[in-house]
Amino acid sequence: MVLDSFFNSIFGWLITWNPPAALAIISFLLMLFTTLIYKYFTDQEALKSIKQEIKEIQSEMKEFKHDTQKVMELQKRSFEKTIETFKHQIKPMLITFIPFIVLLPWLRNAFIPHGKIFLGMGWFGNYLVLSIIFNIVLRKLLKVH
Repeated sequence: MVLDSFFNSIFGWLITWNPPAALAIISFLLMLFTTLIYKYFTDQEALKSIKQEIKEIQSEMKEFKHDTQKVMELQKRSFEKTIETFKHQIKPMLITFIPFIVLLPWLRNAFIPHGKIFLGMGWFGNYLVLSIIFNIVLRKLLKVH
């Protein structure tokens, strides 16, 4: 496949030389790409505002926990705000979906021969752990909501 040879020409030497480092670098680059897409394709101020409103609604729900009618009303508002958040995030989600569909099969083919990479896990377990860590760090550093 054309994309396999393209990615192998970029990362193949690194995978051969040091598979754990290669997986960490590739995970970091993917999360950086994803975070930047989310930062520039969403209205960050609107998302920040919505998250603050949800936090306030949750606080009110704790305050009125014995008033089931009020809690139901607050849950409805919280759900509406959550849907609004999703509407803001759908476009970047669709944009980032395509590279992952292309890269995950290549990653599997490139790293399966190396067996357990580190932490006693295969490529996907390590990729998942590294991606979560990089995603959290990059979102904090780049102030993505």
